[in-house]
Amino acid sequence: QVQLVESGGGLVQAGGSLRLSCAASGNIVRINDMGWYRQVPGKQRELVAVITTGGNTNYGDSVEGRFTISRDNAKNTVYLQMNSLKPEDTAVYYCTTDAVRRGFLGSYAYWGQGTQVTVSS
Repeated sequence: QVQLVESGGGLVQAGGSLRLSCAASGNIVRINDMGWYRQVPGKQRELVAVITTGGNTNYGDSVEGRFTISRDNAKNTVYLQMNSLKPEDTAVYYCTTDAVRRGFLGSYAYWGQGTQVTVSS
């Protein structure tokens, strides 16, 4: 099994910053892309940012220029630095990875349990 454990969520005022972390563990052979999505009640889960093994990044339009994704391949950990937070950034943030599990041929998507980010106005 592959586990993703997120941390760093919480309550912050508009204009503030938070840093999310997500560590992957388990019977992992290789981790490919890592990323963050977010979801608010009644809406579809949306892309926040993804990062490849080589460090290439892609961001959702609403966070471009404010959020920065990074990863530590040695620690199987992905980070999301969120600056200039807005009330509309309030959501549950989910970590995801595409990983190859020991004993399996292909890669699969795994998801964390989610961490709440609340931005007050």
